[in-house]
Amino acid sequence: MNKEHDILKWFEGEISSQDIKKRYPNEDFSSLEKLGFYSKHIDVPKIDAQKALADFKKRPFNKKEETKVIPLNFKSFLKVAAIFVVLLTSSYFLFFNNTKSYSTEIAQTETFKLPDNSEVILNAQSKLEFNKKGWKESRHLNLDGEAFFKVTKGKKFTVNTDAGSIQVLGTQFNVKERANYFEVQCYEGSVSVTSNSGKVILTPGKSFRLINGKVSVANDFNAETPSWLAKESSFDNVPLWQVINELEIQYGIKIDASKVNTSKTYSGSFTHTDKNIALQSVTIPLKLSYKINKGDNVEFYNYESN
Repeated sequence: MNKEHDILKWFEGEISSQDIKKRYPNEDFSSLEKLGFYSKHIDVPKIDAQKALADFKKRPFNKKEETKVIPLNFKSFLKVAAIFVVLLTSSYFLFFNNTKSYSTEIAQTETFKLPDNSEVILNAQSKLEFNKKGWKESRHLNLDGEAFFKVTKGKKFTVNTDAGSIQVLGTQFNVKERANYFEVQCYEGSVSVTSNSGKVILTPGKSFRLINGKVSVANDFNAETPSWLAKESSFDNVPLWQVINELEIQYGIKIDASKVNTSKTYSGSFTHTDKNIALQSVTIPLKLSYKINKGDNVEFYNYESN
């Protein structure tokens, strides 16, 4: 018997569903059964049996319709997430983060103006930051390293460091805060320095110094500005290890001083423009010698060790 003819007769009710399924047990009649059911319960023109048969013939038998799965596009998802993060970060920095910062690298200095027109010159490998939005109400800033300040008159001006804080109204002063070393020098006006050792007022030519957290006597000076502004570092009775630290910062070198006594004091200066001259300026007065090894590594040693 012709299968197509039997299916058409089944659809028109001449053959029961039970009979057609017995004749063709491997065929899927579910779609046509649904079509036949709804055609009997809604008020529509009669089903075109020939067209239904033609549509049915187009469907492959013995093959269930595969469910279409739309995979999640992770690349698109990551792009959207990245854009969201950028927008969120930008909004934070635009509306909430009012911190302004300046920093310098090895052998670099930078000069800039604060919102009140005060001038700051930042020495090598130093960082300064402040709240630019609240600056008019509170002239506070944080310093890590060394800087020279020319402060305009106005409300109290405060420099905070890990070793202590400095307060002025309008003056010129230098602050140096390195590892285990803290020094403030007043060049104009007066400076109030507060640290763990107490509070001291500095006038022009006076210094306050802490070495390893202890007060160290510093001689008076008569310079108008710190020497490092003229590309030279000067020291007055300062431990050699601090001088070495400054040499490393200004020249980007690494000094091995394990063979010498770094606690001995040094008074003098070295230039920032010639490494060999700078090394000689430090080692000769202390009766030391040096050699430059591969990769800008420098070794200090005593004359007799050569």
